[in-house]
Amino acid sequence: MASGTADPYDLRGNRILAALPKSERERLRGHLEPVELAVGDVLWRPGERIEAVYFPVTGVCSIVTDLDNSTVEVATVGDEGVVGLPVFLGVATSTERCLCQVPGRALRMDADRFRHEIAVLDGQLQQTLQRFTQSMFTQLARNAGCIHSHLTHQRCARWLLMTADRMHSDRFPLTQKFLAQMIAVRRSSVSEVAGALAEDACIQYSRGIITILDRDRLQAHACSCYRIIRDALDTALPPHADSA
Repeated sequence: MASGTADPYDLRGNRILAALPKSERERLRGHLEPVELAVGDVLWRPGERIEAVYFPVTGVCSIVTDLDNSTVEVATVGDEGVVGLPVFLGVATSTERCLCQVPGRALRMDADRFRHEIAVLDGQLQQTLQRFTQSMFTQLARNAGCIHSHLTHQRCARWLLMTADRMHSDRFPLTQKFLAQMIAVRRSSVSEVAGALAEDACIQYSRGIITILDRDRLQAHACSCYRIIRDALDTALPPHADSA
């Protein structure tokens, strides 16, 4: 994942922006507004016009589907990507809801300006977004299969590792509500799942704070989806791309 920088809103803290030539990042700078994202902040709702896209620098945003009696997470986005792919794909609304899952910082761009910049930046931003979109397809496909084929504690370990990667920290806030959505279980089952990983000395979960105690041990619990999703992202947006 992209490395942390001294400036909390450094454009290079986002993998998509870091992949662009410096001159193009500077062109975009004036159209990017630094914003703080708090847990539960809704970025868009089903059927409503998406007014802005967000390039997270820290934190995690969740895309969820609201079903009749439950809410299921279908994808997450952190500093590796952009929140607002429907706009890139040419539509103004979404059938899903997007909200902040783990608090952090992002760079916000008006949706109309975003459309304009895609058209005028000589394909560089568009090509980078296309590669990110492909990695998102991988995440969506693996998520769909993972729910039906992998054990609950494997899914939990995978999601915790992905969140730690995006936060660049082994300690981060995560509510029971979001953890339940992440691993597609009832909230009443969260304590049992997290407790099993805690008993194996992988994590500590206390008052909404996750602390990863042994990353290698946690990764041994995770399903293969973790590595596949991460490899797909690293192929699309190499973590050591030149951002000078």
